Amino acid sequence: MSLDTVTLGLLDELAKRSSTSKAEIMRRAVRRLKEETDLEDQRPSPLAALNWLQESGGLKVAEGEAFQSAIREEREAKRYWWEA
Repeated sequence: MSLDTVTLGLLDELAKRSSTSKAEIMRRAVRRLKEETDLEDQRPSPLAALNWLQESGGLKVAEGEAFQSAIREEREAKRYWWEA
């Protein structure tokens, strides 16, 4: 493998700063890039996320109605006498 002088300089700097070898810095960088790429692959595309939200975002009708009912009851309980 060959690296340009700028990259080699950065690699030297990182190795000195962390008191480790250049090879270890490269291993860490490759591992981190692999983890980020795997996370990115699992992330839905913006269009897929929008479709999921428009299809109720995984919320069932009964769950939505129960949530609305709980919120309504909570609001009713907090009303003052002049609001009734």
